[in-house]
Amino acid sequence: MGEVFRGRLVSVEVREGRYREIVHHPGSCAVVALVQGEVVLVRQYRDAVDQETLEIPAGIRDVDGEDAAGCAARELLEETGYRAARLEPLASIHASPGFLDERIDMFLGDAEPAGRSEAGIGVVRMPLDRAVEAVRTGEITDAKSAVGILLAAGRSD
Repeated sequence: MGEVFRGRLVSVEVREGRYREIVHHPGSCAVVALVQGEVVLVRQYRDAVDQETLEIPAGIRDVDGEDAAGCAARELLEETGYRAARLEPLASIHASPGFLDERIDMFLGDAEPAGRSEAGIGVVRMPLDRAVEAVRTGEITDAKSAVGILLAAGRSD
């Protein structure tokens, strides 16, 4: 069948066969940013799940020529007002590869205050061990955030 939908962010392709509706996404980057042992998180309302979520800063790879680390640093600054002082690759994951081709390049780094957060976003700093507990209890349900926090905690053990 081919492409059946094209939006500003994603497109949907239908292929012959079983389970062949594929959502194409440009990819994104995320960062587990630490400030004195605390994770910088964002609290924001998400229409798709009709609730506020607690997440690590992340965003879409939508700037031509920008590498993954640059995207992660830009999103951290835009969303939280924190500047990345250091970034290192943490992992690359696929959020839901059964129907979505989005790849999320994740980074771990140190951050420092540099400005104000984006409108509509609350910035929350949480000790890393408390963030791990928030993943375990379901307070943090966002998959990229859960993976990033658990991987970051594994590196600090």
